[in-house]
Amino acid sequence: MRRVALLIGSLFIAACAVGPDYSRPDLAIPDRFRMGATQQEPESFANLPWWDLLQDEELRRLIRVALAENKDLKRAVASVEEFQARMLIAKMDFAPKADVTSNAPLFGRKANFLFPGFPNPFNYYLQGNLSWELDLWGRIRRSNEAARGDLLSREEARRAVVLQLVSGVAEAYFDLLQFDMQLAVAQGTLKSWEESVRIAEARLREGMISKIDADQFAAERANAAARAAELTRQMVQKENQISVLLGRLPGRIQRGRSLTDQVMPPEVPAGLPSELLQRRPDLVQAEQDLAAATARIGVAKADRFPKLSITGILGVASPQLSRLVADETAFGVAGPSLAGPLFNAQILGFQQEATEAQSRAALAQYEQALLVAFREVEDALVAVRMVREQRGAQAEQVESLRSALRLANLRYKGGLANYLDVLVAQRNLFEAELALTSTHRLQLVSVVQLYKALGGGWSPLDTAQQQPGKKPAETGQAERG
Repeated sequence: MRRVALLIGSLFIAACAVGPDYSRPDLAIPDRFRMGATQQEPESFANLPWWDLLQDEELRRLIRVALAENKDLKRAVASVEEFQARMLIAKMDFAPKADVTSNAPLFGRKANFLFPGFPNPFNYYLQGNLSWELDLWGRIRRSNEAARGDLLSREEARRAVVLQLVSGVAEAYFDLLQFDMQLAVAQGTLKSWEESVRIAEARLREGMISKIDADQFAAERANAAARAAELTRQMVQKENQISVLLGRLPGRIQRGRSLTDQVMPPEVPAGLPSELLQRRPDLVQAEQDLAAATARIGVAKADRFPKLSITGILGVASPQLSRLVADETAFGVAGPSLAGPLFNAQILGFQQEATEAQSRAALAQYEQALLVAFREVEDALVAVRMVREQRGAQAEQVESLRSALRLANLRYKGGLANYLDVLVAQRNLFEAELALTSTHRLQLVSVVQLYKALGGGWSPLDTAQQQPGKKPAETGQAERG
């Protein structure tokens, strides 16, 4: 027995894991973002938790509800739990496998043993089978590496759903506030056009203007009414969209602060580009998929080598139930077992080529994900910077158009200008106010999109706490994610 133990120990020491070991690809990453600050930036605002970024209490409540009830997030959590179980299954390949077989015929003739000491279907017997594969070529180790990579990939997919959910609810909420403000502008403009139509009709009765002038004012009033109806439709549909994100049936959504009262950080430092590799969930997920694909190459290679196992049978059998545990009826055998591919060796070679191709595809996917990540960050950075300037210019435009409309109304009522001056001034102001509202919303959304593009809300500590084999974070922990 001691010699067998020494032999097994020697085999484990000499055993090696075939196939490549995973290492992160050497990718060219810039020192800073193109649209980032040229001087040394402070810590990235993406490290803030989302509740510090979003100051609207009603928006925070909606996000908490979504994190607790959203169906896509629940599906992602269930997927993590599935792959936790799969990783435990892979770990069990290291342990010996044992099963028990028993037979107790109640009817029919009980024949004698065909082979002394071994059972047959006509005997009472209890038999235990043991099989233990020695991982000489690292097949089981590589299989566990692949299972671990799959689990970490699903965990990052869950975190990506959380990030998408937080940003999605915030963007939809700001869209809703935009529709509220635009609807108020449209209703105010509609009242103004109704007053203009009333004055035009009075002047038409007095013969001071023509019928075509009065019809132009009525047409503009109808246009404002149509825009108000369109904005009401968009507002209700946006409420329905938010309700689905909250895991609820469509219904009314409560509002908190108005669009112009939303508080956003005055500075949005992006941080270091290399931080994306650890913080952005889709990049970490793509890297874990690549690590799992690399490990499967080793599994495919190990399948082409012979498998050495320790097998054994132990049991008792008796032609009579009363002698089931008699000493002379016990049987057992144990020894090494060697199994290797023969006619299917070429098929296993093709299988290895297939796994190598899958690894190359995973590498290309990882590189593509990195390119997309940098593009999204740069797009969001330029949006944050330029939209602020755009909003200031449009605010000046609206003030100028309001002044122009006041003067046009005074001149029109005093008979110094025709209806066309008022019509153009009112129309320009209406469109400018709607555009300014859209820019208000775009400024808020651009900050949220930058937060999302940077993998906002994640920290190295949070990543370290998500160890394989642990149950996914519950609602409170998911919010911190």
